[in-house]
Amino acid sequence: MNSTKQLYYIHDPMCSWCWGFSKTWGKVKKELNSDIEIIYVLGGLAPDNNEIMDERMREYVQMNWKKIEKRIPGTRFNYNFWQECQPRRSTYPACRAVLATNNQDKNLELNMINKIQQGYYLQAKNPSEDDVLVGFANELGLDIKRFGIDLNSEETNKRLMQNIELAGSLNIYGFPSLILHANNTSKHIVIDYNDDISILNQINA
Repeated sequence: MNSTKQLYYIHDPMCSWCWGFSKTWGKVKKELNSDIEIIYVLGGLAPDNNEIMDERMREYVQMNWKKIEKRIPGTRFNYNFWQECQPRRSTYPACRAVLATNNQDKNLELNMINKIQQGYYLQAKNPSEDDVLVGFANELGLDIKRFGIDLNSEETNKRLMQNIELAGSLNIYGFPSLILHANNTSKHIVIDYNDDISILNQINA
């Protein structure tokens, strides 16, 4: 009898709260029981958009960064991003980059997520831009010609839409979210950004 349980992690590589959660999430993963399968689901925070963010949106996002720094001690953001880049409210390219990486090497999928997060939040790089994402792929040793084709292919976008549809069907409240599926029932796991033990206790219960 298969006793595997599924833990769905619904996220977006450009979600600032997901970045804030990354250290605690890493601890949770290390302590999970071996019968739990982690399934990453790309939620798609912001659709494709070529327009530069207006001042109001820029202020909103930066205010969010500051809120995260206070709520999750140790989380850092590089505010030079707002001077050095032309920010767009568009995270679908970064989501597709994760899927394009998966096409070549599933084992590098999490590395791409990490590259996007560190590039965006620490190195003031803009993951809404294709050339930035191709640069990350090159650093991971991927075939960048194939990656560039996959990044904007109809098939990759279709898979992203399937991910977004799945995220919607899980009745989540935002990103990141954790949903445990076991014994034909689903349970929302309350995320404590600073306490892996409380998360593990809910999963193990």
